[in-house]
Amino acid sequence: MGVFSWHDLCINGSVNKGESMQRKIIGAIIGGLLGFAYYKLVGCSSGSCPITSNPWALIGYGAFVGLMIGS
Repeated sequence: MGVFSWHDLCINGSVNKGESMQRKIIGAIIGGLLGFAYYKLVGCSSGSCPITSNPWALIGYGAFVGLMIGS
């Protein structure tokens, strides 16, 4: 993690801004992968489900949720 000051941690909310961006990107990637896994494993067999019947919608939704959790 390196050297940091309490000022950086308390005022800026993060010791390293690059680390925060990495967490967001990794969260979005993991969320997208989990969204695709949900589509493949659970999905919607009838095709009438607006979100779960489309893999791109679930990947996008999963990436968004992962991004929010990672931030």
